[in-house]
Amino acid sequence: MKNDILPYKLLDSGNLKKLEQVGPYRLVRPALNAFWEPTMEREEWEKAHAVFTRDNSGGGKWDFRKKLPESWLVEYASFTLKMKPTNFGHLGFFAEQYRNWGRFQSGNFNSALNLFGYSGIGSMAMAAGGAKVCHLDAARGMNEWGQENQKLNPHVPDRIRWITDDVKKFIRREIRRESRYDLIALDPPSFGRGSSGQVWKIETDLPQLLMCCRELRDPERQFNLVLSCHSPGFSLEVFSRMVRDIFGAETVIEGEEMTIPESTGKFLPAGISAWCKVN
Repeated sequence: MKNDILPYKLLDSGNLKKLEQVGPYRLVRPALNAFWEPTMEREEWEKAHAVFTRDNSGGGKWDFRKKLPESWLVEYASFTLKMKPTNFGHLGFFAEQYRNWGRFQSGNFNSALNLFGYSGIGSMAMAAGGAKVCHLDAARGMNEWGQENQKLNPHVPDRIRWITDDVKKFIRREIRRESRYDLIALDPPSFGRGSSGQVWKIETDLPQLLMCCRELRDPERQFNLVLSCHSPGFSLEVFSRMVRDIFGAETVIEGEEMTIPESTGKFLPAGISAWCKVN
C-alpha cells in the first residue's frame, strides 16, 4: 500500500446497517436491504468512530463518537481515494462498482463518456485503460473531488475532461457536435437536480437519455453501454427490455447484482449492473 495508506473493507452487515473499516476509522452506515442479523459480535460494532442515521427527508445525521478528520485517504480497487463523510451519509465512492472499474481498465476503449460520474473513480479506470474520457456530473464539488482523486493516482493518464452540467442539456449538445463514443457508462440516481435546478426523474428521463446515448455511438467500433442502478422497481429484466427496445434485439446484455464482499465471507447486495454490447 502507498505510504502506509490503509484500505477500505466492509466488515459486516445486518439489521439494516453495514460496518465498514474505512482506512483507520470504523463507520456504521445504513444498508436498507440487510434484513439479516449481523455476523460479528456487538462489541465490534460498538468500536465505530461514527454512525450515520438516515431521516425521512432523505438526508440524515452523523454521530461522531470519536474525533475524525475532515477527510483522509484510503486504498481501494487499486486506487488511492479521498474519503469525506457527507451530509447524505456518503464517503465519496460506491464500493460495489469495483467490477465495472476493473472492466474499464482492461477494456480496449477509444473514447468514453461517464455520465453521473460522481467523484471520478470510474473515469480514472477508463483513462487507465487507455480511453479518452469525458466525465460529467451536475455538481461542481464532485468534479473538484474527482480531480483531487486523479492527482492522488499518478498512474492514471491525464486523459479526463471534467464537465459540470445537466446531463440532459449536455448530451443534446454532444449530439449536435456529432461526438462519438465506444463506451458510455451511467449510474443514474432516482431523483436529482442539474446545475441550474433542472429536475431528473429516472422513470421518465432514463428512456430518453438512452435514446440520446444511441445517437452518440461510434459506428466504427463495438459500442458498450454500462448501466447501473440502485432505484426500486428497476431490475435486470427492466434494463434488458429498455436497452433492447432502443438499441436492438440483438444487443448482448451481461447483467449482475452488484455486491460488496464482507470480511465475514458473505456479500452485501448493492444494486444491479448491465453491460450491454452493440455491434
